Amino acid sequence: MSAAVPGSGIFNKRTQVENKRKQAEVEAQVAEADIPETSTKTGLDLVVAWSVVGTFIILASTVIYMMEAILMPVTLAIVIGMVLGLAADRLAQFGLPPVLGGLILAIIFVVGLFFLINALIEPLTSLAGQAPGILERAIERFLPYIQRFEWVKTAIAGTDEKAVTDVAIQNAGAMLGFFASGVTPAFIQTLIFLAALGLFLVGRAHLRKTIILAFATRDRRLAAIRIMNATENAVGFYFSTASIIYVVLGTVTAAIAFVGGLAVAPLWGLFAFVSSFIPYLGVTAMTIALLCAGLMTHDALLLALAPAAAFFILHLVMENLVTPAILGHRLEINPFLIFLAIIFWTWMWGAVGAMLALPLSLIAMTIFNEVRTQPPERQLPG
Repeated sequence: MSAAVPGSGIFNKRTQVENKRKQAEVEAQVAEADIPETSTKTGLDLVVAWSVVGTFIILASTVIYMMEAILMPVTLAIVIGMVLGLAADRLAQFGLPPVLGGLILAIIFVVGLFFLINALIEPLTSLAGQAPGILERAIERFLPYIQRFEWVKTAIAGTDEKAVTDVAIQNAGAMLGFFASGVTPAFIQTLIFLAALGLFLVGRAHLRKTIILAFATRDRRLAAIRIMNATENAVGFYFSTASIIYVVLGTVTAAIAFVGGLAVAPLWGLFAFVSSFIPYLGVTAMTIALLCAGLMTHDALLLALAPAAAFFILHLVMENLVTPAILGHRLEINPFLIFLAIIFWTWMWGAVGAMLALPLSLIAMTIFNEVRTQPPERQLPG
């Protein structure tokens, strides 16, 4: 049995107290030391950041504008391919493979587009041949009404009406030649569109898989699946619902043209259906066309104006009452943002850009909402 060392307990206690005192001094020195402040962004940093963003937007807009001949048909093919791909997925429930279903729907779409173009060739060719005569009669019909305004009288004072008509007729051929010069680029863009649409539908499943596997973590892959499903559903719902609404609009327009005594009433209904997908520009062109057709058909001014007025009122009701009531509960986009998008894409790509403005806005807003709103728990997208 070992004997205890006298005073060893007291020595140990003193050592512990001394260690605690030294530790307290060190902690106090650390606490009193200057803590580096977290650097905050200054106004100059924000200016630099926004300058980078603005430069990127300008460069991206320049690229989009300069590459219109390629980007426009490819973008249109992707949007149409999303709708047809979603329809192919619905057909897969009946045992039809999605790739085969997508190709069948693409063939149906292309055949329908071919018949549409074929139906438009004859009346447009006839219209082009009659353009000088139509323009002359339109000037003769409109000039008496226009001359009622004093400022118009002042503007055309001393001008020979026959000379004005001759100049307009002489320039009609140049105008038609200007429009005809765009036929070859349009044909090439159509081929690009058809090729991109077919390849997109064939490789759609592989493309989705590639995009999903590009993300490293499981959460990001699930988010990618959720975003792609949400964008396809939003675009598909818009086009399917809008198509039904515009079919009704085209049918009523055909009835208006028939009652109004216009020739080839079903063709007017087809024009109304196609033009309705082009915001603002479509209804404007359709109203002007109906107005010209009415003036060429009827001598009475009220009868001539009736088809155009009826269509404009019908389109106004459909776009401002029926369409928001059906689409508004699912597709909530600020009307001002839609208007800006239409102006931007119309400036970029013309009528096709105006038609793509709303679908592209839907895709952007859907991605933004999906990224901003995180799911409460990890779950597979439904």
